[in-house]
Amino acid sequence: MDHDTFIGQVQARARLDSRGAAETATRATLETLAERIPATLADNLAEQLPREIGEHLRRVTVAQDQPDTGVRMDRNEFLDRVARRAGADRAKAAHEARTVVEVVGEATQGSLTGKVRASLDDDLAHLLFAGSTGSI
Repeated sequence: MDHDTFIGQVQARARLDSRGAAETATRATLETLAERIPATLADNLAEQLPREIGEHLRRVTVAQDQPDTGVRMDRNEFLDRVARRAGADRAKAAHEARTVVEVVGEATQGSLTGKVRASLDDDLAHLLFAGSTGSI
């Protein structure tokens, strides 16, 4: 999947009014996910995404020089961080994050998204992997 297709899918599924909004939702979600999951997993995920999309994951892991354990955060803290980065309320941030994770799953191969899911606590994993039509 290329960058334009990825962003177009996020825009359409999240029902966003512009590509810029889809870019913002993608950046906010992936930067927050990169804070949460192990750095090596974020890097592996970035490798399978279009370069411009993967950079959202790489930028955080490099800038924060995180140990390979990820930062523990519950569902509410994750959503608060996404919302703050996206300039959205928590409900909108949740929908956009689920949409981005759904498109990430389609853009990557193998068991990578399963590894991402397994690295999250159950409540956060349930939220993020509910899909663009799931409820929170």
